[in-house]
Amino acid sequence: MNTPQTRYGNDLEAIARRARDLLAGTARWRILVEQTDTLGCLVRRGVLQPPERSARRAVLITVEEQGALGYGATTDLSADGLAQAVERARRMAAVLPARRLGAGLPADATDPVPAFVEPWADHVDMTLAERIEWLHDLEIAMAIDDRIHSRIALLETTRRERVLLDQSGREQRQIWRLCQAGLRAVAVGADGSQWRSHEHSFQGPATPEQLAALDFTRERAAALSRDALALLDAPECPTGTRDLILLPEQMTLQIHESIGHPLELDRILGDERNYAGWSFVRPEDFGTLQYGSPQLNVLFAPDEQGEFASYACDDEGLPARRTHLIRGGLLERPLGGARSAARAGLEPVACTRATSALRPPIDRMANLNIAPGEQSLGELIGGVEHGVLLGQNRSWSIDQRREKFQFGCEWGRLIEDGELQGLVRNPNYRGRTLPFWHSLDGVGSADTFQVLGLGNCGKGEPNQSIGVGHASPACRFRGIEVFGGAA
Repeated sequence: MNTPQTRYGNDLEAIARRARDLLAGTARWRILVEQTDTLGCLVRRGVLQPPERSARRAVLITVEEQGALGYGATTDLSADGLAQAVERARRMAAVLPARRLGAGLPADATDPVPAFVEPWADHVDMTLAERIEWLHDLEIAMAIDDRIHSRIALLETTRRERVLLDQSGREQRQIWRLCQAGLRAVAVGADGSQWRSHEHSFQGPATPEQLAALDFTRERAAALSRDALALLDAPECPTGTRDLILLPEQMTLQIHESIGHPLELDRILGDERNYAGWSFVRPEDFGTLQYGSPQLNVLFAPDEQGEFASYACDDEGLPARRTHLIRGGLLERPLGGARSAARAGLEPVACTRATSALRPPIDRMANLNIAPGEQSLGELIGGVEHGVLLGQNRSWSIDQRREKFQFGCEWGRLIEDGELQGLVRNPNYRGRTLPFWHSLDGVGSADTFQVLGLGNCGKGEPNQSIGVGHASPACRFRGIEVFGGAA
């Protein structure tokens, strides 16, 4: 089996131009051509699961007619296939003007957008044989005790290339190398099971050196099993109101669910209420709503190299620029692409993305990061009289307006009088979004900052699963409702 880099040729621009020639006479249009290669491997309990390989080329034709958009997507890149996609887009656009909700294609760009080509072209991903050996090595390292009933090691890589061409003549080429790796050790005892995980989603090569730098080592794998075994004998997390310190591995989900999704402008406008949900945020809240404490600074950073959702422009051609969504706790702007921002009368950000060229682009998070503060982790802990430190998400629940949430973590450690105490199992916490972020009173310094991400953010009908990046320091929250598994 070849590595993912060698499957296809380099003719996406030629395909886009053939489709362009079929759009003669159409004033406003956009063409997105994509090729994707994915290879995933997983070892469970010493057994290699069948490697999963997928490869696809597709084209999305978008046509605007009287402000309404029509789409035609195809994996048939022949002249007939492209012509049929163009015709479907034209037919859809022709019947929608009377029913359209929002704005048409964004205005022609005036700023040049550089190509986004992954900078790791000289680094060769592991071959399939090398991946299998690497996964087995880490999986075996977790087998330290008969009570470790399940051991999982996985690695998935994707090479994605896209070419965007529009009626202004602009041609944009982007290439990504996406990598997701994970380890999990599950221990089973008399009172149930406990597990510990280590996960990373990033842009870069899948080499042993790169993955070792992210702590995918035999030592870390064995430590996960030891931690899972220790959780079997740990006491339940106490129930009550305590201060809370979240490490970046849990902050990832906290940012994602209680900042990212509520600020997606298409949710705020109601587009997603039938499936992914709505938002408690209103269009008039931007510029006026104090979302959190003055220590809360949230950046939309699609230009952050190496983070999982970095790019030069979104899938409607809007150039990626770093900007604050929340500054000093004040809500400044939404995650709204050009079309939804035009509907709401707000400034757009480059966040309109499609999971593939077979789906229309919609508002999505990209890299959404909390800026570091000045306190070390020791100083954050030292300022807590009664609290708990939590890491690695285990479960989550949040209402469809993103107002109330309940999250569980794989592990916790009590804090008493400014000192870390013992391990606790089944730690959970709950809160309401705005009071929770207002309770933020300590933001960790750069040495607590960690870049992570999620590979499976779901949204859209039909569903579009897409990767996002989140980076955060450790953060301290005051007076949070905490409880254990028996509560």
